[in-house]
Amino acid sequence: MALVELGRFDRQEAYIVQSRLESEGIMSFVFDAGTSIADGSYLLIPVRVMVDDEDFGLARKLLDDVPDF
Repeated sequence: MALVELGRFDRQEAYIVQSRLESEGIMSFVFDAGTSIADGSYLLIPVRVMVDDEDFGLARKLLDDVPDF
């Protein structure tokens, strides 16, 4: 299992993407969600959603089927 970056999103979108993937049985991980939360700049830092490289194609297709992702 090797993790690959599916995309970068704002913090809220990243968790929406993660929920969508999990509803389809695709495990995903949100990286960097807590970055710089103490100084308030977390809204400026994109959050990475990571998936297993074997799930990347299906995960990308699921996001491509949704507008604005």
